Amino acid sequence: MKRNPWKILWLAAAFLCLGIGAIGVILPILPTTPFLLVASVCFAKGSEKFHRWFCGTKIYKDHLDSFVKERAMTLKTKLCILLPASAMLILAFLMMQNLPGRIVIAGLIIFKYVYFFTKIRTVPAVQAETT
Repeated sequence: MKRNPWKILWLAAAFLCLGIGAIGVILPILPTTPFLLVASVCFAKGSEKFHRWFCGTKIYKDHLDSFVKERAMTLKTKLCILLPASAMLILAFLMMQNLPGRIVIAGLIIFKYVYFFTKIRTVPAVQAETT
């Protein structure tokens, strides 16, 4: 039986994103949740077995479970995603000299916060642990 090369690439991408996401748990400047979301998608496309394993890990349950099940996050999770990304965008804004680029960056920062606080429900930490 011949292996599908795309599945191997999906799994490689999944483990890479999982590794970066795990490092992000320790390093505050590196966002965890976006990498874990990408890892989840890649595992789902690469292998049902690995996807089930990933969904059973503590890192998945701590950072993604409430979002996947209820499209909700704790305030702490939202801020852990938004603040490091905002810091990088603000740094780019300050270093950029042209006005159109600064307008795009400012718009992106505003869009992120509006999206996270209007489209993703905020739940108390206790509720996120019980779901």
